[in-house]
Amino acid sequence: MQLDKFTDYALRVLMTLAIRAPARVPTSEIATLYGLSENHLSKVATRLAREGFVNSERGRSGGLTLARPAKDILVGDVVRAMKRNDPVVECFGTDKSCLILPACGLREPLARAQEAFFATLDRYTLADVTRSRTALAALLFA
Repeated sequence: MQLDKFTDYALRVLMTLAIRAPARVPTSEIATLYGLSENHLSKVATRLAREGFVNSERGRSGGLTLARPAKDILVGDVVRAMKRNDPVVECFGTDKSCLILPACGLREPLARAQEAFFATLDRYTLADVTRSRTALAALLFA
């Protein structure tokens, strides 16, 4: 499986917040750090807030914070939430128009591969992937 940019950016936002916790970090600052569009990152932040991963406060002293400790956020949960409407192949979604669907032997292996992908990600928390806090902070905030 390949992560789309939206999911990649969501993971970067969460990692940045974990490194800076408990500080509130403006979306604009995160966008600048990674050289991303602030508008696009705002959409990512909105989705992360809606899914319960971050708290978002508006205003001059606003910004994002983790909604719960990094040790309680599974990477698999984040990826599932961000890719919710993005099936691996069309027939896993609402499009059932594939000619070979009734006899296709590929669906089961792909479904198993997708589940294995998420099962692997479920073994890691945000705290696990930001364990090198000092090194990450040095790279981000140099």
